[in-house]
Amino acid sequence: MENDHSKRNEIKVVLVEDHLLTRIGLRTVLERTSDIRVIGEAENGAIAVRLVRELRPDVVLMDVGMPQVDGIEAVRQICAENPSQRIIMLTSHDSEREILASLSAGAGGYCLKDVAPDRLYTAVRSIHAGDVWLDSAIAYKALGRYAAEKNVKIRKPAEKPPGQNGNAQSDDLPGLSDPLSNRELEVLKLLVEGCSNQEIANRLVISLATAKTHVRNILNKLTVDDRTQAAVQAMRRGLV
Repeated sequence: MENDHSKRNEIKVVLVEDHLLTRIGLRTVLERTSDIRVIGEAENGAIAVRLVRELRPDVVLMDVGMPQVDGIEAVRQICAENPSQRIIMLTSHDSEREILASLSAGAGGYCLKDVAPDRLYTAVRSIHAGDVWLDSAIAYKALGRYAAEKNVKIRKPAEKPPGQNGNAQSDDLPGLSDPLSNRELEVLKLLVEGCSNQEIANRLVISLATAKTHVRNILNKLTVDDRTQAAVQAMRRGLV
């Protein structure tokens, strides 16, 4: 019974990567966990589309640059058939064009290939749980484009002015009517790093319900609708 229960809770992954040795390495790293299992592999986007249709994985790890059909086009085709499919782009490039194209195509995450194993596990689990996950090394680029489209300014963390409880802000922004608490600032920092609610709970040694409450309170205080907007506001106000 326990084994059957464990199998039901496994995150089933299809791995798409054209370099055999890289694919073997990724599979080996992923299968060190007890809750992630690679159920299929593909060496190009065309095969990936057919394999995902056949195997119906929970998460797809998709390389960007591949022969025949590249990863971005494969994501478009997969999401056209199944818009709810969870996909993480896995690449060695932090190209802004590729990041935006991947997310526009329907991917929910973007991860560099040199990511530490623990962060890769977090990415897979976060995407499986329905979160958006961006590698911290490229999150600023994505937030920068989002801010540009919304005509707002994002200040890099190193440039922020000091302020009480970190609630400093740009001159063109009204002050927060209800400033963030020290704990909420800690949660906000992890949110900007791309952490899921569960990872926030683990990092701060709090319950998942408490983490969700903090995130909800942060969204309310910043008067934003989602985590991406909260991250933009945080960087714009110099909160992180």
